[in-house]
This record gives sequence, structure tokens and C-alpha cells, in this order.
Amino acid sequence: MPHCGFCAKEMPTLGGVRKHIAGRPDCRRQWELLVENQNDIGAPHLGTSNQADTNTDSHTDSYSPHCRSCSESSNPDADIPAAPKHRRVTIEERFQQYKECMGEDKWALSMMGTEEWGFAEWLVKNLGQTRTDKFLKLLITQNRTKPSFHNNRSFLQKVDELPHAAAWSCKKVKVQGNKTDEKGQTLHEEVKVWMRDPVECVKDLIGNPLFRDHMVYAPARAYRDPAGLHRVIDDMWTADWWCDKQKLLLKGATIAPIILASDKTCLSQFRGDKSAWPVYLTIGNIAKEKRRQTSARATVLIGYLPTGKLDCFTSDARSLAGYRLFHHCMSLLLEPLVAAGRNGVEMICADSLIRQVFPILAAYVADFPEQCLVACCKENRCPKCLVAADERGDPLTSLMRDPEVTKDILEKWKNGQHPIQFDDNGLRAVFNPFWANLPHTDIFLAFTPDLLHQVHKGVFKDHLVKWCLEIVGEDEMDSRFKVMPDYPGLRHFKKGISTVRQWTGTEHKEMQRVFIGLLAGAVPSRVLVVAQAILDFSYYAQLRMHTVDSLDGLESTLIGCDTELPERLHIDFAKDAYRASNKRDYEEQMALWLQQQEAVFLRSTYLDWLSERSQSATASSHTDPNCRHDLDSDSDTEIEELRSAAPTNASPSLPIDVVHVLAKTPAHPRQSVDHLITAHGATMFLPALKSFLHKHVPRNNIIPSPHDQFDVYRQVVIVTPPDPHTSDSPTRLRIRATPEVQPGPGRKPGTPARFDMALISDGVRTSNLRTFEGVRVAQFQVGSGPLAYVEWFTPLREPDPSCGLHQVSRSTPVIHLDKILGPSVDPGWTSANVYEMAHDFYLNTFIDLETFCISARSV
Repeated sequence: MPHCGFCAKEMPTLGGVRKHIAGRPDCRRQWELLVENQNDIGAPHLGTSNQADTNTDSHTDSYSPHCRSCSESSNPDADIPAAPKHRRVTIEERFQQYKECMGEDKWALSMMGTEEWGFAEWLVKNLGQTRTDKFLKLLITQNRTKPSFHNNRSFLQKVDELPHAAAWSCKKVKVQGNKTDEKGQTLHEEVKVWMRDPVECVKDLIGNPLFRDHMVYAPARAYRDPAGLHRVIDDMWTADWWCDKQKLLLKGATIAPIILASDKTCLSQFRGDKSAWPVYLTIGNIAKEKRRQTSARATVLIGYLPTGKLDCFTSDARSLAGYRLFHHCMSLLLEPLVAAGRNGVEMICADSLIRQVFPILAAYVADFPEQCLVACCKENRCPKCLVAADERGDPLTSLMRDPEVTKDILEKWKNGQHPIQFDDNGLRAVFNPFWANLPHTDIFLAFTPDLLHQVHKGVFKDHLVKWCLEIVGEDEMDSRFKVMPDYPGLRHFKKGISTVRQWTGTEHKEMQRVFIGLLAGAVPSRVLVVAQAILDFSYYAQLRMHTVDSLDGLESTLIGCDTELPERLHIDFAKDAYRASNKRDYEEQMALWLQQQEAVFLRSTYLDWLSERSQSATASSHTDPNCRHDLDSDSDTEIEELRSAAPTNASPSLPIDVVHVLAKTPAHPRQSVDHLITAHGATMFLPALKSFLHKHVPRNNIIPSPHDQFDVYRQVVIVTPPDPHTSDSPTRLRIRATPEVQPGPGRKPGTPARFDMALISDGVRTSNLRTFEGVRVAQFQVGSGPLAYVEWFTPLREPDPSCGLHQVSRSTPVIHLDKILGPSVDPGWTSANVYEMAHDFYLNTFIDLETFCISARSV
């Protein structure tokens, strides 16, 4: 009878043996060690090799957003060689070895055929268990599709046979309360902590070949210029924290900066009180643009904390008991990181090399109440510094909290000494913080700024907007939002903001885009100065890349860590998982459901890798049949190839040309000049066209006449090169020129005219393209093939000293213009006619991050 070769447990089938090894951590670990030992052929230790190991001085590195693998020691005088490493098999290769050990063809699909696998993947991702069972029992499915599984149970049995990542386990915690029952016995409550080994999760992340081109193993200093004069702070490895921690470890250490995030969330909709408390983990070695892609699965769920109500405590003791339970459960969850952070763990990295990795907690992402919970302080105190409760918000400098001092104060309080610093620091009596034993961790510096709750909602919505509403008045504020002109991608508050009942971060950001221009003329100049400063801070904080100049007004950079990502992860790892359960004992079902989803994802990843490897092997055999490709070799040549694959001195990427995109066919062909004048407002179309032809095509014999017809396009799309401060992707800008459409028969509504504004160069530009120099504002009236009819505005005037915006006027945009409203809105103005009714405008530099950066460079 088939049996496990590690624990001798007998199974009825080979599939049962595979499932047993995949699900039992001890057997799985022994199998992994067996496979690794079979592939370790005694490679030489390369004690001085780095991913990008060169003798180039790191101060001469230039920066390129497309070259993220470049990494060197940030200290040119420090000799910190990479950990001894040699090549081992990746997770895909181990899976292939596993199949061979089970007697399967290494190129075969162990579960099902290619077509059936696509069908199974669709079932797992799109249907719940009940719907899957009903779908598989349909006669058309059984007779036409004929899958190898006939119901949901047999289907999930096949899914459970797939290898998966770190296994789930459950620990029960008995909480002793301070209340007694009728018999005088102390009440207690038993809660469950669902968890996965965080070290195993780090192994899965750092060894995932999907992240190979987005992974870095050593700190670096990046610069915007070859001379190394303008430093860039982009990803975690370009900041100072990693460099400072690297110096504290032994030579050869590779740090895996742990980024944790936790956030309690409600699972029930409309009724019920079901909730979950997920804890997420990712590592700073992965580029933050990849980390923030939820589809990339670069952030993993490592546990569910208990969310019990603790009714065994009295109301006055329940809050403190919740604090202590949180820290106890987090200690259980993160216990493996203590030894791993001190001694390091050998891990197979994404480039197939072995490194001694030290997982160290670097950042903790949480909202303000949870930061106070982690910091063991009261919620009326700052979790990072020692500012007094009644001095928060005052312009003063306070001492930062110190982990060692805090632990000493809590220990003295536990021993009954009652030090005065306990109350002065606003601490709670949590005697065993989970971060107390984590090596090289300063939990108070690990807290990242909460852009969503602290900036967008807290400072902007709850303070600035509320303050301005009291000055301007609710009705006037609503009127100003109503008459804001339309702009592609901008939310128009048609009824103002007083009627909005549910606010999200999206609404806060949309308000910020027009808020400064909206306040102009309605509030005193000193209020505008404050509002502009707050908006400047908010926009600088949202940049994905910083320089020394952009950090002048900020005390820290977000490095891609804020609470917006955990809020998004709740959908995949909490809410969808809860909906897949039967709502009873749901955490266990959620863990199993997530394990199945993860197994399917890993299987798909493996198949993609297998297909790519097969195609590569086929192509190589056709080009050179005598060439032997040994993927498990440890030769110096292969190591050199791996090292040379990463750029060692990244140079600024070449600029991408601006691209103008038009529809294949015009929306309105053969339009008369009279139509352009009446519908588009192009009153000077013919004289402007004659002037253009005379100036640019002087020898032509074409004389435009009122009887000519022209093809008219609705819009032009402009694709601009990416700005590394805001995005890695090109920006697509729409400029519309659509006349008004009257309401149709029945209920078909009409649409107002949309003639957008744009910044247009008034000549050949020799300076930086990302400045306001040499450009003017114009209104896009007609788009006809390669030509456009625009109405010019006056050149940009000096920025207004109060609001910082440039003022323009009509003379005789893709940039949004806020009209100058004055003390009150003209009742005849609407969002559709304000461009024609008003004469003076402000150039809105807060309409998006790209325009904000252009404005900052132009100052």
C-alpha cells in the first residue's frame, strides 16, 4: 500500500500520499530538504558576489525607474559582501521533482488536461461551492463538457491534492475574565488564532521567480544625475533604514525587510456583527509598484486575529483585556521571526541562489487607533512621540518614543513600582508587547504615515473642509462645487457636498483636485495660504518617488506603505472568503478557501513556467542541438551571467515621444463651415486656417472657402512619457471637442458641450518639457485630422501669492481651469457654460499629480 516515506503513514492512493506530504509541515519540510540535497552539487561559495557586484562607486549610480535590480552598498567605504550563495532549485523545479518522485511524467499535468485545467481554474475563481455543485450536476455539463469530477466534493478533492504555500494552523487561547457566574466561578472565553509561519511566507515571497526582475537583496543609493548630486528616494532599498540595519549585521547578511499590516474589518452586510482581523505580510525586497498590485500576490495573509467580544470582562476592564489579547496573539503569530531575525535563515531566492536571510520588521501599516494599540498607548496620545495630549497639533518638537525605555517602564509597572513615566507617556498596562523580542526592530519608527485616514480624511476633510465651510457657508460651498467645469476623469459634485452621506478616500481626493480654485475669492488670503500648504503636503506625500527637494517639507516618505492597500486586500482575503463560507465557524472555512485559491494560483504559475521552459528548450535545441543546458549547474560562468543580467550602473531611460491618437474614422465626417461656427463656436475658423496655410505651406494653391467640408473628430488622446515621480506608466490625456446634443425622443437625455482646455506650446521648446515655460492655455474647439482649431488665452501670469495658482484670461487646455468666482457665484453660471460666461481663470495645478509636479518644477 502506498505510504509516506518520511512518517511511514499508509495511504490508500498515491494522491493521498501527495496530499499528506503537501499538508503536513514536517513531511513537506523533509521532502524539500531531500530535493535540495539531491540538487546541491557542492557549488563554490562566492563570498564577495552581489546581485549587481561591481567595483563602481555607489555614489556615481544614476537612477532609472526601469532598472530596479541595481543594488550596491550605500556606503562606498563599507565592505559588505553578499551572503555565500550557490544555485538551488526554485519552487517550480521542486514541484517538478515532486511529480517525478511520485512516478509522474515531469511534462505531464498531474491534475487534468490543459483544457480541463482552464475550466477548473474558472470554477475556483468565479463560483462558490454551492453554485459549483449545481453547475457540475447540470446535464449539459456532464454530457457535453464531461469533466473528470462530477460534483463539488470530488472537484475540491482534486484541488486539495495540489501543492500550496505555507500551511495554516490554529491555536486556541483561553482568556480568563474578571466576571463570575451564578456559582461564583470566574468566567472565561476561548478564542482561536489562525496563523501561518511568517518565515515560510517570506521564503515563498523571496523565492518566487515571478518577482525575479523586481527583487533586490542589498541597499542602494540612487541618483537622478550621473554626478550623484541629486539623490532619489524611491523604494525601501534606496532609503537610509536598510543601510543602517545592514551595518548592524554580520558581513554577508541579506535583509528581508518585513512589512506588516493589520486592520479589523466588518464582514456582515446590512445585518449581523461578523468581523475579521487579518494580518498581512510582504517584504521590502520587492519593488513597491509590484507589491501594490493585488493580482501579483506580493502581499500574503499570515493570520486572523480573534475578534471576540470578551464578555467575560466587565466594561471598564474589557478595553485593556483587548490590548493584552492582541499582543499575546501577535506574539504567537510572529514568534518564528525572533530566531530568524537573530540568526538568519537560508532561503532560495528568486534568482535561484541561496542567501542567509534575516527577516526584520521594518514597517507596520495600520490606522491611528491600531497604531496606538500596537504602541501600548492611549488613543489620545501620539503612537510615535511623547507629545502631551493637550499639545498635539502645536508647532513644537517632541522626543520620539524609545522601545527599550517603554519596555523598562512597563516592566516596572508589572512589578508594582508605578513609575511616573507610565502616566506621562500615556501607556497602557500591556506587560508583554509582541515587538519586545523582535531583533533590530523599533516599532515606533516602523509606523508608516496613514495617508488615507490621517491626511485625506483627518487633516483635509475633518479639519480643513469643516473650517472652510464655517467661513464660506454650506450653500455657497455647494454652489461652487456645482459650477465647476467638466474635466475628463474628474468627479463633478452636481448637488454639492452637503448631500454626500458616505465618504471614501476617493471623494476626498476628488475634492482636493478643485478645492484651492474653489476657495479663491471666498475666503481671506491667509486661509488660502493655509489651504495651499495642506494640499501641497498631501500631494507631495502621494509621490511614488522623492528627491531631497521634495522631502524638504516632509518628515518621512511613505515608501508605498499606507492603509489603502490593506483596505483593498480585505476584499480578496476577508470579504470574498467570508462569502464563500456558510457563515458558521467561518474563519476555518476562510483559511481553507484561501488555501485552495492559493494552490490554484501556484499551479497556474507553474504551468506558465513549464510552458516557457519547454518553449525555451525547444528553441535552443533547434539553434544548437549540441549545446547542453543544465539548469542545475553551479558553474562560475552561470553565476557571472546571473550577475551581469542585472544592470550595474543604471542610466536615465530615454524619453518616450509624445503620441497623439485619433479615431480610425471621424465621428462627424464632411461638416460644413457653418456647422463649425454655430455648433463649435469656431467663429474665426476660415481666417485662422488661411493664416496657418500661408505661414506653414506658403507655396500651396489651396484657398479655403465657406463651401468646403471638414472631417471632425470628437477627441484627441495624447500619450505622454511617464513621470517617475508619479507613475511607471505613460499618461493618457483626453482633449474633447464635442458640441451640445439636444435631448432625443423619449427619455434619451441630451449632453452639454465639452470644449476642453489644454496647455499648448507656442513655439519650439528648448527647455525641460515638464515645465510651464513656453506654453499657453488654449480651448480646444475643433479637431480635424492633424489640425486643431483653438482659442488662445493670455500667457501665464505670476502665481497668485495667496493660492499659488497662475491666472489667465481670454485673449482676442490637458489642464483644468478653475474660474475666478469672486465672493459669490453668479446664479446664471453652470458647469456647462462657465467657460463662456467667465473671463478670468486660474490654472489648476492640483488637478493631478503630474500637473502638480510640473508646477513645482516651474517655481
